[in-house]
Formats: sequence, C-alpha cells, structure tokens
Amino acid sequence: MTAVYAYPTLVGRIKPTVRRASIDGKPLQVALISQPDRVVALHQVEHDEWTEGVLEVEVSLPAEELADGPWSGVTCVAVLTEGATNTRVVSRLERRQDDDRYWRGEVRVRRSAHLARAVLDVSVVGSYGGVDGRVIGTGDAPWVVDLLARTPTRHRDVEILEEDFRDGPREWLRSFKDAPWLVDTAGDMPAILLNTSFEGLAGLLSGARGPLEKATADMVVAQIAAEAWATMFQSALSDLEYDEDGTPQFPGGWREPVLRIMLPEVFPGQPLADALVEAHRRRSEGLGWAEVQSRIQLAAGRRSRVPKNLTAAIRAVTPAQEGSRP
Repeated sequence: MTAVYAYPTLVGRIKPTVRRASIDGKPLQVALISQPDRVVALHQVEHDEWTEGVLEVEVSLPAEELADGPWSGVTCVAVLTEGATNTRVVSRLERRQDDDRYWRGEVRVRRSAHLARAVLDVSVVGSYGGVDGRVIGTGDAPWVVDLLARTPTRHRDVEILEEDFRDGPREWLRSFKDAPWLVDTAGDMPAILLNTSFEGLAGLLSGARGPLEKATADMVVAQIAAEAWATMFQSALSDLEYDEDGTPQFPGGWREPVLRIMLPEVFPGQPLADALVEAHRRRSEGLGWAEVQSRIQLAAGRRSRVPKNLTAAIRAVTPAQEGSRP
C-alpha cells in the first residue's frame, strides 16, 4: 500500500528511466529494454546462469519546484522490490552536475535474491517541518525487471486463458457463451478469458494470414487490451484501502500499478495523490462519474493503441472493397 501524505508533496512529474543494463559485466542488448512498456528482460537464452545484473537508472525531477519548495536535504533513491522473495534494495542516486533536473545511479540485481519479477520504483525524500526522511514524491509509474522473460513486455501482468464458455468445465461461464472474451479481475492476477467456442476467434488470433486478416486480428487484440485496462482500472478503484481519516490509499498487488499508470492519463496534470482522491470522490458520490468513465475509455484505448490499429484495419479493408467492385 502506498500512502497519500498529509504534508506537502511534489506536484511535478517524476520519471524514472533505465538507460542501460548489464549482466555480469556484459552489456544487455538495447532490444531487451523497453521504454514504452518500462520493462527490462534479464533472461538470455545463452546466459541464464548469471550472478548479478546492473541497471543504470536516470530520474527526471521537477527541479524548479524542488528549489522553491519547503523541503530541505532532498535526495532521490531507487527501490527494487519483489514480493515473492520479500526482497527490498534501496540505491541512492546522485544529482547530475551539468543538469540538476536529473539524478543518476546504479541498481544492482542479484540473481540469488529474486525469483521472477522485481519492481523498480523511485522515491524523493526530504525534510519538512523538522522531520527527516519524509517521502515527498514517487515515480509516475514503476519499471518491471523480469528475470524470466526473453522479450521486454508486460504480457505476464495479465493471464490469457482459453476457455470453452459453452461446454467447458467452468459452469459460471456458460451464461456468457455468446461473449467472445471476458476480463476476470477476481483473482490475485487479472485474466483475459478467450472463448474457444466463439466461432473463428481462436483461428483469427493465432493464425492470421494476409494484410486484411492481420489488421483485423490486431484490431481485436487492441480492443481486448482496452477492455482489460478499463476493467482493471475500475476494479482497482473499487478496492481501495483507507487510513484512519478515511483518505483513500493505493491497494496492493496488481491494482496499485494499474492505478498509478492510468490515473495520470484519466486526470492529466494532477498529482497522483490528488488524482486518486478525485477518482474516489467522483465514483462514490456519482458527480461527474459519467465523464470520468469516458476518460477511462479514452485512456485505455490509447494505451492499447486502438486508434492506430483501427486506422490500419480501415486502410486494409478499403483496398479490398475497391478491388471487389465491378
């Protein structure tokens, strides 16, 4: 759980970036570091028995806000955690001499201390009101360090399961037999259930051939992803925790990163803590919630690249239609 603090915190964006990585002193291929997905894939086919990885991290901070703010003794740290092994490693970053907006440092990943996936986040710490060690800001979205993946994608954030909704063993799915897919957020990890009894769906997604079929498959995948993002966001928002004063707090597990990723897009320009309070207020009171739902839909579509894939599908369909005309 991440606290929403009562004392002043940073409003500006705090953006962590993994610039480079290495395993046992050997540089990792650039292709194994995904900036859009914020994932580092540390598993290599020919180098799976490694000892230590090193991530070169750079964080951009709102320098003017820090200079004019009420905090003192400000420092920036990178925090690497993994719940499965109860590991927590804190690495101090140093301010760049040539540009005080950026802090840099190394985060060491010991193979023996991790099992599968670690989360890399950053915190800005300073003194306020005579109290040292106050967290005055955190990264806008964490990175994932995947020790098992060969490609840097977040596909393991959501399970994708094939289920027969009509005749399969899960009886509760039979009432959804006409649905091509469902997003299930009830478990420890969200899951997308693909209905194998929905005619043509499995074949389209697994064996698309030609530009028209490929464009159609990409459009369906984007739509599934958009529904997953929207459903996960609303599910996470309905499962908040609260402090003694009733102030909403970020929930644990997969729900926290979903909220931290989506909130800045649903409420652009607002500090993360304020966006969480605003989303909770609108949902619980109902005032302006319809507008928020439209924002959620837009944000989910953008993250899933629905506009891009729809454009590609339209372009693929248009020549096919023109070619069929007499």
